[in-house]
Amino acid sequence: METDVVKVVELIGQSTNSWDDAVRNAVQRASQTVDNITGVEVLNQTADISNGELVEYKVNVKLAFGVNRK
Repeated sequence: METDVVKVVELIGQSTNSWDDAVRNAVQRASQTVDNITGVEVLNQTADISNGELVEYKVNVKLAFGVNRK
């Protein structure tokens, strides 16, 4: 099969460890149902705070993947 079209989806990844881990979680979870992921773009990083501490990291990402020709 040949790829001549790339599709992009937007996701939110989360982690209690880091923004990097949140990106990795988004890619890993998406790869369970999406084939041919070729790239990731981080659009935004946010975090939840409790008692002055960062407790959950969140990232908005776009994932690109090839669409196969039949």
